[in-house]
Amino acid sequence: MARFGHFDDAAREYVILRPDTPLPWINYLGCEDYFGIISNTAGGYSFYRDARLRRLTRYRYNNAPLDVGGRYLYLRDRSSGEMWSPSWQPVRAGLEDYRCRHGLGYTVIGGGRAGIGAETLYFVPLGETLEIWRTRLTNQRTEAADLSLFSAVEFCLWDAWDDATNFQRNFSTGEIEVEDGVIYHKTEYRERRNHFAYFACSAELAGFDTQRDAFLGPYRGWERPVAVETGRSSDSMATGWAPCGSHHIELSLQPGETREVVFVLGYAENPTDAKFDPPGTQTIDKRQVRPVINRYRRADEVDAAFQRLRAHWDGLLETLQVATPCEHVDRMVNTWNAYQCMVTFNLSRSASSFESGIGRGMGFRDSNQDLLGFVHMAPERARERILDIAATQLPSGGAYHQYQPLTKAGNDSIGAGFHDDPLWLILAVAAYVKETGDRGILDEPVPYDNQPGTASALYEHLQRSLRYTQERLGPHGLPLIGRADWNDCLNLNCFSETPGESFQTTENRSGGVAESVFIAGLFALAARELATLAERHDRGDDAEGYRRARATMDVAARADGWDGAWFRRAYDYFGDPVGSAENEEGQIYIEPQGMCVLAGIGLDDGKAEAALDSVATRLATAHGIVLLQPAYTRYHVELGEISTYPSGNKENAGVFCHTNPWIMIAETLVGNGDRAVDYYLRINPSAREPISDLHRCEPYVYAQVIAGKDAPSHGEAKNSWLTGTAAWNLVAVTQWILGIRPDHDGLRIDPCLPAAWDGFTAVRRFRGGRYHITVTKPPGARGRVAELVVDGRRIDGNIVPTAPAGATVIVEAAIDAAA
Repeated sequence: MARFGHFDDAAREYVILRPDTPLPWINYLGCEDYFGIISNTAGGYSFYRDARLRRLTRYRYNNAPLDVGGRYLYLRDRSSGEMWSPSWQPVRAGLEDYRCRHGLGYTVIGGGRAGIGAETLYFVPLGETLEIWRTRLTNQRTEAADLSLFSAVEFCLWDAWDDATNFQRNFSTGEIEVEDGVIYHKTEYRERRNHFAYFACSAELAGFDTQRDAFLGPYRGWERPVAVETGRSSDSMATGWAPCGSHHIELSLQPGETREVVFVLGYAENPTDAKFDPPGTQTIDKRQVRPVINRYRRADEVDAAFQRLRAHWDGLLETLQVATPCEHVDRMVNTWNAYQCMVTFNLSRSASSFESGIGRGMGFRDSNQDLLGFVHMAPERARERILDIAATQLPSGGAYHQYQPLTKAGNDSIGAGFHDDPLWLILAVAAYVKETGDRGILDEPVPYDNQPGTASALYEHLQRSLRYTQERLGPHGLPLIGRADWNDCLNLNCFSETPGESFQTTENRSGGVAESVFIAGLFALAARELATLAERHDRGDDAEGYRRARATMDVAARADGWDGAWFRRAYDYFGDPVGSAENEEGQIYIEPQGMCVLAGIGLDDGKAEAALDSVATRLATAHGIVLLQPAYTRYHVELGEISTYPSGNKENAGVFCHTNPWIMIAETLVGNGDRAVDYYLRINPSAREPISDLHRCEPYVYAQVIAGKDAPSHGEAKNSWLTGTAAWNLVAVTQWILGIRPDHDGLRIDPCLPAAWDGFTAVRRFRGGRYHITVTKPPGARGRVAELVVDGRRIDGNIVPTAPAGATVIVEAAIDAAA
């Protein structure tokens, strides 16, 4: 199988050496308010906070070829007329030395042709709402080179959905200003908008274009713009149609000379009462933005901003660094998995190669789970995110399924009534308190549905979350599933027979008794966590009540959730089992096997081991653990969307990678480190790099799904980057396999390692202290920590007490030789 690049672990970069990757391999620019997607050939787009409502540039999803629209540069040799793109796309002329280096919050793309070397660094400076393209051109010839350099972006008219659909209006609204060589996009600024985009360049211009058709020419695409082909810009001014931004720079380079040109693409806002300068005109007030543009036209400022960005990411990743016997563990834990977790924190499921940025905001369930993977790196931002999420909770304890990042208001445009949603808030808050020790967050006043005058303490929000489940139980004492649970496609109350109808928004049939064994496990886990929080919050009576509720649900799950060799998945609308040996198809599902064991159900009576053995024999494949078996071969109206996918795809028996870490964690709970690490490596992107031709998605980040064994494309990945897989895999490997786990009383050291390992070392930043951890184990041993030494003193148990802020703690853990 072909490799398209390699990891540079020292630089924390993935280096792509061929532009024709199986799919666009992307990276993300920005980590605060301004974001961009960038592919290995400079495709992608940019937006401010909300990928739908504040999109700066256009991108065309599902285009042929893929990846149309981006941050394009063109070079033209003025002597020969030859033209090419140093990023390969969009011209696709051959490059002698193509390379793309995706790093943490930045990408560098370059290549040589005809004796001209070119390399462009793309990044978003910290604290700014703009992106930098720093282009360096080198004349590698023995004679002087006369070149033209063209830039090109196509502006989106802000609302990406309206931009792609409302042509009868949008072909007439586009407006541009050009001043001192800076192109300002101001569509709708004359009326209700107070924001604009700008595109600047550090070099003197030979010309510009702002009307797409003038730049491209009739019946031409981005691969052959007439302005580049002829070497002349027309200084076009867009009025309606399709506004774009293109600079034309003429350069003469002596042999060996390198010249640097900086482009700045950005977003700015003015106060609504100070939009124009002079007042009473229609000219944008640029007084606030001019100094910013001028600053980043300077090479020294660009260099300093890039170094600050790199230092920022180094600081985040230094929270946890490990050295294990497995390079794939080290690479993902130390760099790429942690980086992906921060990206999913920023963007939830809103904008990727597979998510258009139009249809989804920030998921309630998704964002709570994403928090598990980044809370240790950015606890202050985690606190803010928890309060934002909780403020969208409904007074009933239920939740909107998503909320919009720009307004932070909940909406139900992709459905509501997913009965698992509220419980994830408890797990997120518990993870935050364990990481920080900040129990004060439980007293923070938080409104319901963002309505003034409704605020109550966050602790009460958690109480309502648990109560929401308790008030919605079915005939077996198991939670009612509602619209769906974690598996959005298991729609047991929907009964949709109308083509094109959304399973997530259509009205459910009333009168059913569909119950979820998965939510039973999740409830048991959440109740245990809430009981501990209540106890430490001086609510002892509450804690006891939550423990009783957990025990009651445990009994129900063992009694009516157990199928004989595994946990059932659910009961349908009519009260018939789902995920049972009684079923012809879909006899066993992965989700309850993981979640019930995580909650401790079946650990004391052999059910956990039996369920995990069933996973190993019936669900595990070389490319990961599939979601269910046997796959559904026809549409089951009583099950919903899950049976609409062809066998082996997505939720219908695909390897839904998000669920695999639950099984990894469950295996550590029964002491099986070998199987836990085996499962971990089957979906680990770094371990799958040698099969990139098959895997197709990026080899440096997790994908949501890998085609299952029933699919013709078994092993092919889809939906990379924005997936809960990132957070749960980081939790599984760092907190349960390596066993470095935050707890209320300190840092728990409880690894469950494969027999072949002899230990590992780690450095963990925790509550202001720095813990240097060494774990040793006799090869072949499968035991747990038998001795824990902290700063030279042996302590009982496996929890290292919290050290004072600024302290360095030396931890030595010895695993016993039990086989």
